[in-house]
Amino acid sequence: MKYDYLIVGAGLYGAVFAQEAKKAGKRVLVIDRRPNIAGNVYTEDVEGIHVHKYGAHIFHTNNRKVWEYVTKFAEFNRFTNSPVANYRGELYSLPFNMYTFNKMWGVVTPEEAQNRIEEQKREYIAVKQTERGFSVDSEFVPENLEEQAISLIGTDIYEKLIKGYTEKQWGRPCTELPAFIIKRLPVRLTFDNNYFNALYQGIPVGGYTKMVANMLEGVEVRLGEDYLKNKEEFDAMADRVVYTGAIDAYFDYALGALEYRSVRFETELLDISNFQGNAAVNYTDRETPWTRIIEHKWFEFGKDDQGKDLPKTVISREFSSEWKPGDEPYYPVNDAKNGALYEEYRKMASGEQKVIFGGRLGEYKYYDMDAVIAAALAKCREELA
Repeated sequence: MKYDYLIVGAGLYGAVFAQEAKKAGKRVLVIDRRPNIAGNVYTEDVEGIHVHKYGAHIFHTNNRKVWEYVTKFAEFNRFTNSPVANYRGELYSLPFNMYTFNKMWGVVTPEEAQNRIEEQKREYIAVKQTERGFSVDSEFVPENLEEQAISLIGTDIYEKLIKGYTEKQWGRPCTELPAFIIKRLPVRLTFDNNYFNALYQGIPVGGYTKMVANMLEGVEVRLGEDYLKNKEEFDAMADRVVYTGAIDAYFDYALGALEYRSVRFETELLDISNFQGNAAVNYTDRETPWTRIIEHKWFEFGKDDQGKDLPKTVISREFSSEWKPGDEPYYPVNDAKNGALYEEYRKMASGEQKVIFGGRLGEYKYYDMDAVIAAALAKCREELA
């Protein structure tokens, strides 16, 4: 059988494209090298808990059209992301808000908090400008992530809540990371610890795998199929290919490998009902080897699909690492060097007339879930019109 579209990857981008193409009357085949659908949003059931196998995914968006689209395929609960930061046993509320500032400095009013932040910023910038031989009043241009962060939030919060976590996440000192990684830091002079502060937010009831399965309903799916190992054979099966894998792998790393950060998970089933009392706890000191611990049951308020309390819990410790072939690529390293290399691969991709490159790996871009869905829908409108 000849297909109109071969879709490589059963994650969000591939599932959305498959759904829209099928709706348009196209013949579609979806393949994935993994034994399961849903890509990195895959959730598996463990003792009634929907475990986010490839890291925590919390859906949030301000895009009403995207929200209306995803809610066709899943009912969402009212989960609000309110992570906690653990710095050597001190617990702080995230994002930075009045609870954080009260714990850090004992301040009570927004004015006190703002004054403390501004005072630390001024002192730091004055020292740096003097070191560089500039006037204290001249424009301060941060040269690295550390300077950028302190110029936004001051020294105390940077040292306790940003530095260690960021260095573990990226595997290098903050002074060696580019300033643009932190364009801004959320500072809330309110008692609001809703991390995303989005119009629409939640977790699909029954897990993300169920949601993606609903998207792929009626679409032919083959799992455990490696496109790149059998590329000619698969290409011959369809008029068009939607490729959501790594763009450099598609071209067999002809120009060299793009860099990613990867994540390793240590997941445990514990015979207790409550390990940390929150879905996400970030460990922001440099000494703790993991970046955070996820306790999956709290994404759904500690309840199973029937609304009953779950007697056990599952936790995942996350360890950030440098990506190497064979690892799962998670976060593109969007510095100047990799940006230039991706641009060369993008030019090569534009010559592949039969192939659409999409998604986080295909476009070498850190996408939130709503942005992946929006990009896939935009490509569908362009392609299927």
